Amino acid sequence: MKKGLVSIITPIYNGAKYVRETIDSVINQTYTNWEMIIVDDGSKDESANIVKEYARKDNRITLLQQANAGSASARNNGIRNAEGQYIALLDADDLWEPVFLASQLALMQKTGGIVVHASYKRINEKSEEILQPYIAKKIVTYKLMQMTNHIACLTGLYDTSKYGKIYLKEELKSIRDDYAYWLEIVSLAGRSYGNQDVLASYRVMSSSTTGKKKKLIKAQFFFYYRYQKLSLIRSLVYTGYWGVLGLSKFMK
Repeated sequence: MKKGLVSIITPIYNGAKYVRETIDSVINQTYTNWEMIIVDDGSKDESANIVKEYARKDNRITLLQQANAGSASARNNGIRNAEGQYIALLDADDLWEPVFLASQLALMQKTGGIVVHASYKRINEKSEEILQPYIAKKIVTYKLMQMTNHIACLTGLYDTSKYGKIYLKEELKSIRDDYAYWLEIVSLAGRSYGNQDVLASYRVMSSSTTGKKKKLIKAQFFFYYRYQKLSLIRSLVYTGYWGVLGLSKFMK
């Protein structure tokens, strides 16, 4: 582990359209002690070639390639190869503000926490801002995390110094695996501290369909009932809570 180094883990699958913008948002960070491990999960487009182009110019950027196995597997591949004290997960179509790392590390130092998250805005396929920014809860406890994932994956930062590396649950088949990841970290840390500053941009794709949303509802319920092993009633109540919260995010 290299003290002070942030390992940024980015899985990519056919993400050539947006990955340049994502990498540029990392290169533009005011905090410069980072490594970016981009894991190509069997892409069939120009994703790997674009990353290689960046890696030739900046030795902080590394490309790993694997046969298609899903985002959880790709992230775990990156985490296994990470050398940093801190772990961040950034998807290949999302963006960070230039002060993201500096601000999150400052919040860690101020609170003494080992996990932090942040507020973020939503952007469309043209990188135009839509809706209102989502403002993070100042403190997220394990109990709150049991109800729903309050840590947007692109904003989380975890200090591995105390508990070591945490890996995603590949058995979840890349559905709710990020929720399980942050839930486990908060269970160890006790709480995550939320940055009120808007530090990232989450890309909302218009390709999201009603059918996919119905599948997510089922996955969310079983995450409570089978993965967390909550009672049937609590699982149903929490699924309803998750649904209402999700709707409210897209009504602002």
